[in-house]
Amino acid sequence: MSNNERTVKKFGLVDKLGYMFGDFGNDFTFILSSVMLMKFYSDVMGVSVALVGTMMMAARIVDAFTDVAMGEIVDRSRPGKKGKFLPWIRRMCGPVAVASFLMYASWFADMSMGFKIAWMFGTYLLWGSVFYTSINIPYGSMASALSGDPKERAQLSSFRTIGATLAGAFISVVLPLIVYYEDANGNQILSGPKTTFAAAICSIGAVICYILCYCMSTERVKVEQKTDKFNFKTLIKGLLSNRALIGIVVCSILMLLVQLTMQSMAAYVYPNYFKNVQAQSAAGMVGLVMTLLLSTVVVKLQIKLGRKELAILGSLFGAVIFIGIWLTHTKNAWLYVGLYALAYLGLAAFALICWAMITDVIDDTEVRTGDRSDGTIYAVYSFARKLGQAASAGVTGFLLSLIGYSKKTAFDPKVTEGIFNLSCLVPAIGFILLAAALWFLYPLDKKRVEENARILKEKAEKAE
Repeated sequence: MSNNERTVKKFGLVDKLGYMFGDFGNDFTFILSSVMLMKFYSDVMGVSVALVGTMMMAARIVDAFTDVAMGEIVDRSRPGKKGKFLPWIRRMCGPVAVASFLMYASWFADMSMGFKIAWMFGTYLLWGSVFYTSINIPYGSMASALSGDPKERAQLSSFRTIGATLAGAFISVVLPLIVYYEDANGNQILSGPKTTFAAAICSIGAVICYILCYCMSTERVKVEQKTDKFNFKTLIKGLLSNRALIGIVVCSILMLLVQLTMQSMAAYVYPNYFKNVQAQSAAGMVGLVMTLLLSTVVVKLQIKLGRKELAILGSLFGAVIFIGIWLTHTKNAWLYVGLYALAYLGLAAFALICWAMITDVIDDTEVRTGDRSDGTIYAVYSFARKLGQAASAGVTGFLLSLIGYSKKTAFDPKVTEGIFNLSCLVPAIGFILLAAALWFLYPLDKKRVEENARILKEKAEKAE
């Protein structure tokens, strides 16, 4: 397969913004589900938090097949006028947005519990395992086609994270001010109809962002259609022997466990423990500000230190801050927000570079095996991220259930105290495990990444 550069316009800001809008669109629905779905089904629909978490984990079994299948479909699709990956974004942006909206059907709140559970499972599988997969796999794989330069890919990774952060900021900053109302006892209660309205806004926003991504991005590295006969046994054997891929998979699961637990617990710790949704809104803005601040220097930092090395430092920093928050046991929501901001720097250090790290894995695989399977490798990585989402939802649901959380006990002092402890200790443990996984499992340090880039550059020059 040739990686010769096409004679098209030079890689630049338009590509980076276009790629940013792609994850902006993705996370309008992905982060919404991570932050609001469990809260919606527990507080509005009356479904057990443990059952919602179990559903999210069970759906990943389906994803094990749909993600890899979509990766193979993408690798075997024929490049068109817009390239190999971009057409999928245009095709699937509508279905994924509609499926996301249908998950928040508050008009079914008075239906039987059996119907509500069936609707929850059906719409969640349709959104996450079918339509989200069919747009996210080609979108993520596309980074290798936008540029073959490691530095430019690092910039794409940063812009992708900025896009996700913008979506997260909208959901975390704006939505809490819209979807809650105060009851007679001063408690902040989630409104079903307002959540449905918010989901509709997010779906519309997702479609707009996807179209911008399609129009602004240019595939300039030729990725040929894969035509060899598919062999599932060979695929699995190759994946299991790929230490770099296994390492990034484990790290991504742990990173998502930290990130999504922070986001999902925000929907409980601020309204229930602090009784302050304004602080929840501010915390959402903090994530955006910290990510944008770090994005101004992250490319220079990873060039100087290495991506793996920078991620380890960020993880250890985040763990220290969350342990500090837990030890202070503050009742002041604004102090919590300030310390949370510092911890978010540790998360942003990894989040800003993780997409460049998966292209490092793709490059390393090509160097070792001679085969480049962008779609398949990214599909495995995407599945890992969904496992992280499921782990976060499963752990959050199980632990909330363990401390006795339900619609009736949501504001009991013993339960709210447990909510605070969970909001600190789960991310702290996740950060520590992430640092350990990066150190011991992930092999692509600064020296090896640079050597792989040199080998592939020489290979491309010889092919010209």
